Amino acid sequence: MTSRITNQQRLALLADMLRIRRMEEASAQLYGAGKIRGFLHLYVGEEAVAVGVLHALAAGDRVVATYREHAHALVRGVAMDAIMAEMFGKAAGCSRGRGGSMHLFDRAHGFYGGNAIVGGGLALAVGLGLADHMRAEKRVNACFFGEGAMAEGAFHESLNLAALWQLPVLFICENNLYAMGTALERSESQVDLCAKAASYAVPTASVDGMDVEAVLVAARAAARHVREGHGPFFLECRTYRFRAHSMFDPELYRDKAEVEQWKQRGPIHSYSARLKEQGALTEADFLALDAQAESEVRGAVAWAEAAPWEGVETLLDGVSAPEVRP
Repeated sequence: MTSRITNQQRLALLADMLRIRRMEEASAQLYGAGKIRGFLHLYVGEEAVAVGVLHALAAGDRVVATYREHAHALVRGVAMDAIMAEMFGKAAGCSRGRGGSMHLFDRAHGFYGGNAIVGGGLALAVGLGLADHMRAEKRVNACFFGEGAMAEGAFHESLNLAALWQLPVLFICENNLYAMGTALERSESQVDLCAKAASYAVPTASVDGMDVEAVLVAARAAARHVREGHGPFFLECRTYRFRAHSMFDPELYRDKAEVEQWKQRGPIHSYSARLKEQGALTEADFLALDAQAESEVRGAVAWAEAAPWEGVETLLDGVSAPEVRP
């Protein structure tokens, strides 16, 4: 796979970023209306990372994500209907309404879940990679995590084993500078995240996570390294979330001016402006893509609203195995 990007691929990248943005905006409104409950972590501002990386993967690859994973599930192919129904807690959700926002899962699409535990997905990805290694299957196991997870023991254990055993794992750090509400330089003595990964003899790269094409090119190279049997790879995507950590976050740890400054580099409007300058996109094209995204969101919300709740009689399904008598 080369770094060349066709005009059709460029429009697909923009379309997916718009789908994410409109779905996340609708989710925030639905949360305010009390239709989505529990925790809700939005991806607004970080769209270029999920889109760029996931467009670089193959259909048979696996993806493990964090609790901020709506975007990853959507771009991976999980139906927006199933995502929205899951956030509503409906039985038609991708996790039967039992996982909610933080636990989207769809094995058919190789999406092995969001994970509410910081760094929890790292060991899962290593386990998936070990299985592929033992079976001699060429597959990329892509694991997304935030920079805050790099302070967890699971990060160090996972990087060490992946490098030691040369496992096919692509580690993608979504560095949005704030682990919940703590700035990177206030929690880490070493803020060069690639240096941390490289200490385990894992090759690394760092990319502008606000530039979807840059992410795609870097992810293609990283995925190729993993798929060709050269062991794990660490990719840092420098990005920024425009909204609070979660809907409960008072956001007292950063200045509004900083947020506004980052918004000037927003991945959607900066990319659409670039495509227009290159003659690859017109304003009418952009509005059509945006309208398609909004229509998809409206349909998903209506479908989730109409979907049935899980019956009380199924409450214990999946909690324990049926009793087996000798």
